[in-house]
Amino acid sequence: MTLRILGLAWLCLVCGWANAADYVIVVSKATQSDAGWREVVATLEKKHSAEVVAYDRSIAEALPRLSQQMPRFTCFVATPSEATREFVAEVHRLTRKLDDDPYTDTRWGVLTGFDAANARTIAAETQLLVVKKVAAGTDVALEKCQEGLWYCELQQQRMVRKAPGGVVKQEVGPADTTAALAATLTDYKADLFVTSGHATERDWQIGFRYRNGSFQSQAGKLFGVDTQRKRTEIRSDSPKVYLAVGNCLMGHIDGPDAMALAFMNSAGMRQMAGYTVLTWYGYAGWGCLDYFVEQPGRYSLNEAFLANQHALVHRLQTYFPELMSETPPPGQVARRNMVLTDTAKAEKLTSMDGLGLLHDRDVLAFYGDPAWDARLATAECAWDQTLTSQGGVFTLTIKPKLGAKTFEPVSRNGSQRGGRPIIEYLPQRIRNVKLTKGADLQPVITDDFVLIPNPKTCDRDVYEVTFTADILK
Repeated sequence: MTLRILGLAWLCLVCGWANAADYVIVVSKATQSDAGWREVVATLEKKHSAEVVAYDRSIAEALPRLSQQMPRFTCFVATPSEATREFVAEVHRLTRKLDDDPYTDTRWGVLTGFDAANARTIAAETQLLVVKKVAAGTDVALEKCQEGLWYCELQQQRMVRKAPGGVVKQEVGPADTTAALAATLTDYKADLFVTSGHATERDWQIGFRYRNGSFQSQAGKLFGVDTQRKRTEIRSDSPKVYLAVGNCLMGHIDGPDAMALAFMNSAGMRQMAGYTVLTWYGYAGWGCLDYFVEQPGRYSLNEAFLANQHALVHRLQTYFPELMSETPPPGQVARRNMVLTDTAKAEKLTSMDGLGLLHDRDVLAFYGDPAWDARLATAECAWDQTLTSQGGVFTLTIKPKLGAKTFEPVSRNGSQRGGRPIIEYLPQRIRNVKLTKGADLQPVITDDFVLIPNPKTCDRDVYEVTFTADILK
């Protein structure tokens, strides 16, 4: 059994954290010089008492300042022409370099919009979003939600609904769900929208195994087109969040007609996550549901996105360490055979699992203000998770609530579901960690979170990790 305490040697050398900005805005000088986009930056700066770091040609220029400040949040303000798939990959890679551990070191988001006015609306949002209404074009765990509905992408007319205070029931839906799904955004005003299936930068093809309509975009406008070519405009200003967990290219901004921009501008999306490339493995996308929906209220959307990134990096490092240093162009992982480690063989993993994790690592975009808090209404989780701290002694306690089924997947819909590690964010950064209990659980303790690999089999009443650390004020 191995304990891993990461980033600490570097942390011991860092200075100036006592006055570190908790929120840093990274923006190009060209974007900052534009009056409209300068107002976007100013809105965030005022809202978060943020520091602004401007760069000339590459966000890599911001690394020295970010490493010195170690901000809790980093927002990359970018115009649509800047927010390319390469930019998203660069953000992923940069934010893992702030210290010497392999994990993301700051909670980040790329704040963009169809235009500066749209981006400013996103930046100006302050009201906490408690997600009560959920709508989806794929199976989601409505038992964890207050209310919602989803339309099946695999079986025509299959619809599942949960009314407020009710139970999950299967119903008969329309053969063409285009207008019905559009209405979940406009009339029903869902707080969370979830999609999967075939997509491009210009459309979402609603039916995966049967003929259905589509959502399409043009010049910042989102609309539905059913199988009879009837067009339904989608316009809603109510704040929402969007998880395109299983779609190809939904997060790729390749011009003003991109679907991501239309969702932000036309459908009220304040935050969204989506792939910038073709998706085939699915760990980065589908796993967001494991943290956000299936542990209701425990994580904000940004925290859930980041938790799943931590889970992905941990899995890649544990089973395929030779791939950790590779940085292929986004979406261009070369398929090949590898010599598998004994740990990978023990889990019956293949070379394609390693390449799939590498493919997914840097290609899921997170758009929006990372500090804006959107989370599911609190409901029962499969386990209680509590962190206590007194006098520099930290204890993370996990209490199973479902017996032998505690650590089983809540939903298996999608790809690479279940098995995610337990992740607890620390309220303050720490250093000089010393484990005193729980080494058998193989915890990973960094300066700002604790990760415990999923136990898989529930074999005790309480799981506990205790450690001492110095708190960085």
